[in-house]
Amino acid sequence: MLGRSVVVAPLTAAALVLVLGACSRAAERPSAPAAAQVTVVTVHRQSVPLVIELPGRTSANLVAQVRARVDGIVLKQEAREGSEVKAGQRLDHIDPAPYIAALDSASAMLQKAQANLAAQSATVERYKLLVSRNAVSKQDYDIAISAQGQAAADVASGKAAVQTAKINLGYTNVVSPITGRAGLTQVTPGAYVQASQATLMSTVQQIDPIKVDVTQSSVEGLRLRSDYASGKLKPNGAGQAKVTLLLEDGTPYGQPGTLQFTDITVDASTGSVTVRALFPNPDGVLLPGMFVRARIEQGVRDNAFLVPQVGVTHDPQGKATALVIGPDGKVAARSLRLAGTQGDQWIVEQGLEEGDRVIVGGLQRVQPGAAVQVAKN
Repeated sequence: MLGRSVVVAPLTAAALVLVLGACSRAAERPSAPAAAQVTVVTVHRQSVPLVIELPGRTSANLVAQVRARVDGIVLKQEAREGSEVKAGQRLDHIDPAPYIAALDSASAMLQKAQANLAAQSATVERYKLLVSRNAVSKQDYDIAISAQGQAAADVASGKAAVQTAKINLGYTNVVSPITGRAGLTQVTPGAYVQASQATLMSTVQQIDPIKVDVTQSSVEGLRLRSDYASGKLKPNGAGQAKVTLLLEDGTPYGQPGTLQFTDITVDASTGSVTVRALFPNPDGVLLPGMFVRARIEQGVRDNAFLVPQVGVTHDPQGKATALVIGPDGKVAARSLRLAGTQGDQWIVEQGLEEGDRVIVGGLQRVQPGAAVQVAKN
């Protein structure tokens, strides 16, 4: 009995050593890393309004430079700077005395010519009877008719002179040709203005409504027309495209505008075209020359996806990509074709499928092919 126990004890000890060694090696092996947690959004096809944002500047709807049309001294300034004026309202008054005298002189010359015409016409009537009786010669009768014609021409000339004098006298009342807001006055009472120099007296601008000119890349315009032609983009209703504004400080302008036209000429230096919109401006918030950003609703794109901008990255070549979770729970990269933005989301027209789960959180911890877990909200 003792002999057998001596043999078994060493074997048992050896087995124990082997088991302990295996356990030690198992403890030394690193455990498999846990799958990274990410947040996702599930995308679905939908109709998305396509809105582009373009830089631009405001300009007056109508601009009239009021200039002197006669020479003279400015007697009175009747419109205050910055005030609203109506079409035909007097802004300045030029000394009319010389033009009143000129009108009186022209009127007197006209009366003289009319009196002469009456005398010559009477002579012609007398000679007409006498020449039939051979009481006067035919030559005298012809001379009388010629004199009558000259007198009639003098009357016509006199009437034109009177009309010119009246026009010049009217120009001494400097009126606004349009309804708008008067700008800075360039002359003051006592100043001498000249018609030959076309002296600028003031400027009137109509700023309600007001124009906004924005620039759009000709490439974008070509793509837009192509999308309309192919049916990818549908017109946004039968009316004019709606336009909204962001002011210089980023605040939205409360009045919507309407798109007027797109210029037919591409600026060779910038490769862009001008797009003009018209905005109501009843409170005078918009002033000519302000920098603004215009948002233009160009149409509706069907079967598009909206993806938060944080879920889309761009490679050095500018190509857009996104990471999605496949059916196997692993990450896959997708190349995207974008069609603009809507708020803080990209409009994706190609590269995603219905129901795809796009990773929007934890992107820095994953790469294509890695297994991930979706974090619960």
